[in-house]
Amino acid sequence: MESVTAYTAPALKTANLAIVFTDIQGFSERTSRQTLEENERLLRVHNELLVPLFKAFGGRILKSIGDAFMVTFESPTQAVLSGMAIQDRLWQYNQAASEAERLDVRVAINVGEVRLEEQDVFGEPVNIAARVESITEAGEVFFTEAVYLAMNKAEVPSREVGLFELKGIPSKIRVFRVPRGPYRMGAPAPEAPPEPTLERPPFGNLALSRVPESMLVATGPDLATTAAQVGERLAQRTRTVFHAVKTHRQRRWRPSPRALMAGGAALALVLLAVGGFLLLHDSPVEAAIKAAANRELPNAERAEWGEKARGLIAEDKELSAGERRWLLGRLEEGLQRPERAVEHYRLAVKAGEERASERLIALLDHEVCPVRREAAEVLGAFRVASAREGLETLAKKGGDGEKKPSLFDPGCNSREAAERALVQLGQLRGSTR
Repeated sequence: MESVTAYTAPALKTANLAIVFTDIQGFSERTSRQTLEENERLLRVHNELLVPLFKAFGGRILKSIGDAFMVTFESPTQAVLSGMAIQDRLWQYNQAASEAERLDVRVAINVGEVRLEEQDVFGEPVNIAARVESITEAGEVFFTEAVYLAMNKAEVPSREVGLFELKGIPSKIRVFRVPRGPYRMGAPAPEAPPEPTLERPPFGNLALSRVPESMLVATGPDLATTAAQVGERLAQRTRTVFHAVKTHRQRRWRPSPRALMAGGAALALVLLAVGGFLLLHDSPVEAAIKAAANRELPNAERAEWGEKARGLIAEDKELSAGERRWLLGRLEEGLQRPERAVEHYRLAVKAGEERASERLIALLDHEVCPVRREAAEVLGAFRVASAREGLETLAKKGGDGEKKPSLFDPGCNSREAAERALVQLGQLRGSTR
């Protein structure tokens, strides 16, 4: 008699996870008004801003479709904190962005038991998170009652939004949001809070301050204070010099002829030195940028100088849009973030700043392939004629780090980018490699 082996279904893998959905408000509408290159740049900046923050709070990115992210967290508290950090980081970015570059993102969170299948999760908690995202307002962090009950309320402030009937969900869902700062943690939020001020991040950097500075662009929470501190240091130096001169004039003594001769020579040297200082000394912004780029300084000090430089740039009302972007690009280069520098230079070129074109041409020889590629794309898009020689060299020789695309790697081909730019300049007639 043959034995019969009973079939055993594979064990169903489940986990209790917080599900986060994000997307950009009005992205679909914007794609119809912008070029493909503009849309790609917008998404690139969007990803550079959000991805480090997901990772900083322990998030695992499962899907990234266009402008939308689906991320899981083991901790609902960390999930909400990541949403707060994202909104404060975007607030900082939007301060210097034009209307066309603004990123207004909504964040929705739910928690529950989900089914795990390879690199994806399924179940009603996922569906609820997606539905809550549809009612979330731009710049806000909305989350369900399940998250509210599970999270650490000593770390995350909250306020109820209301009960909602969500499409495809059988029962009403109670939704909460993170109220705007400032906070008094441990005390209940007032019923009718004052309107949030635009002078500081919406959630007061409560979560963003936990993220290592190395993962972020140095911006600083209070640019006015930074500028004032640098200005006060310069003013103090000036007062010290004038005090020394005044003290010297108040001394009553009769110099000898030899002393007069020596004093005259010394005075001539002082006048030459002062003249050289006035003609050659860097402005406060230039000095701060150079200090931020000084690799001999500790990283923390360089980051501090980066904040000071960014603050001075933001405070200087006499700078044109092109000059502002040019300086920000130089700062990013000094902080060894050349890809971000390229984006600032692109906006500077768009505003008519010729020095930015020169820097982009220099970056065609950069050791990092994406930097070369981005620089070539910008120079081609704006048809910068002076870039012809550099583009021809890049199209012929390429550089380090050239990679063909694969299933999990988009690769990089700066040579083809240079060829496309030359086509835009009218130097090549549709040549491809």
